Amino acid sequence: METIRVFAPATVANVVCGYDVLGFAVNEPGDEVILRLTDKPGIRITKITGDNGKLPLDPQRNTVGVSVYHYLNGIDKPDTGVEIELHKKMPIGSGLGSSSASTVAGLFALNELMGRKLSSCQLLPYAMKGEEMACGTGHADNVAPALMGGFVLIRSYDPLDVIRLPYPSDLHCAIVFPDVDVPTKDARRMIRSKVLLKDAVTQWGNIAGLVSGLCMHDVELIGRSMKDIIVEPTRSILIPGFETLRRIAHDNGAVSFGISGSGPSVFSFTRDKQTSTRITNALQEHLKSLGVKSLSFVSEINAEGPKVLDQ
Repeated sequence: METIRVFAPATVANVVCGYDVLGFAVNEPGDEVILRLTDKPGIRITKITGDNGKLPLDPQRNTVGVSVYHYLNGIDKPDTGVEIELHKKMPIGSGLGSSSASTVAGLFALNELMGRKLSSCQLLPYAMKGEEMACGTGHADNVAPALMGGFVLIRSYDPLDVIRLPYPSDLHCAIVFPDVDVPTKDARRMIRSKVLLKDAVTQWGNIAGLVSGLCMHDVELIGRSMKDIIVEPTRSILIPGFETLRRIAHDNGAVSFGISGSGPSVFSFTRDKQTSTRITNALQEHLKSLGVKSLSFVSEINAEGPKVLDQ
């Protein structure tokens, strides 16, 4: 019986102005999967920890199981026997790509045991199948950076075209997860279906500015480009004291501030670890004054993506 244990990282999707087209990976948190190839055909999820009983063991209702199913059919090995243990090391519903971390860890683990039949880019459509089941849309702004590491741009979904972007090596990320419930499907439904042309032009300029800032390693340009006038005004209503949190982050040296994915996690870019730590401490202190519990994470951008822990 071949066995492997894999870690896959959390991700920050959208990156404020790049709804569904930008995302990056962080060093922590993340999820672990232990995957075994067996002689008994079929996919079985034998154990899930860290989810407080929220996730199904049924492989057809679990993002890892769904993605593994499509992968095995895609490589014409549908009868392969697979046993999966999923160990959640990050909060569910945090806006940090919890489902994508699990999915990517499982896919990467299986691909390793199958002799690396597919590249990371070739694995991406299978990972998107898991996202489609989790939130109703097969977007790639979480699974792509989780699979490929670093900072990614999804230039096109049809055909799928994903580009790994450069970024300043000293860029750090301060993340705070307020313990409030913001389901991804509900958050997506809140988004406007029509956008004024003048708002679209502003948003396009900000996305272009952010990508330019990353490529030029211009932190100031990154900061002033990270503004969202289309999605954030609606989603921020679901996050306690959002504008106050923004002010606190900037007062403590943040280059930028915004919502991670669909929320409720918020994040800031900074130039160093010390500033990120100061920001997370200040934000958590404010949330505590509101009676809101929270978790925090400080990380550089994760350039590696998933990694094998044991084999």
